[in-house]
Amino acid sequence: MTAKLIRKRERRAEVKSRASEPSAMFTRCRVVGCGRPARAGTGDGLDTRFCRSHADHYARHGSPYKTSYGAREINPYRDAALSWIEANLRDPYVANAVDRVATLMQTSGPHVEAFRLRGLSPQDRAKAAWARLRKAAVDPRRVVAAWLAIEMIVRDDPQADLKAEFKRVQAAKLVHRIASGTHKRWGDGSGATELHVYPRSRGRVLRHVGEAIERAVELIVDRHELPNVLQSDLPALKDVKRNEPSSHQPRNHKRSP
Repeated sequence: MTAKLIRKRERRAEVKSRASEPSAMFTRCRVVGCGRPARAGTGDGLDTRFCRSHADHYARHGSPYKTSYGAREINPYRDAALSWIEANLRDPYVANAVDRVATLMQTSGPHVEAFRLRGLSPQDRAKAAWARLRKAAVDPRRVVAAWLAIEMIVRDDPQADLKAEFKRVQAAKLVHRIASGTHKRWGDGSGATELHVYPRSRGRVLRHVGEAIERAVELIVDRHELPNVLQSDLPALKDVKRNEPSSHQPRNHKRSP
């Protein structure tokens, strides 16, 4: 057994031991209206800020209280952003963003099937996400449009979470849905065997992907007035009916296979 593996196991045992010992210092989740203790106060983890429900919500959505935008809300913004990009491909900032996204795909390394991601670091999983986009021949303009759509809808949302992390996670989730899974089929007819595996859309992987998109598109956001350029024909966000969960009752989600 190598020294590196020994240190890794010792570290894992130490963290597990610390997580199993509740601390009386963290008796309240930081989300307003939530009466549950933080995970560090229950022996269920080391999170000193949020309870289990809000910690899971934060990992999935980039905010402990704000839910991800649904397809009905975000699709008009994505369509408008993509149309604007296609009309401004000669703009140097637009061309730069498209080229940088294309570079992220081309330099992401070999394609890794979704069922082989276990054990990889969040950084490597993020690279695998870019490789899946490359394998699926996704147009880089769709990735740029995803970020611009999030910028637009956040600015239109009167109750938006304005933190950069929320926008990164939301954009990464949109891109993740474009080409997220691995699909295989063996045999023909009724006796065929199929395999469909989807990586989970949550955690630090989304943060890494979102940061990369943000860096690629930042010049467009800095140099163009997106609300004036892109939102003239879009319905107001307040006209879209949403069923937001309360701050102390995060929405339940089914885990992906």
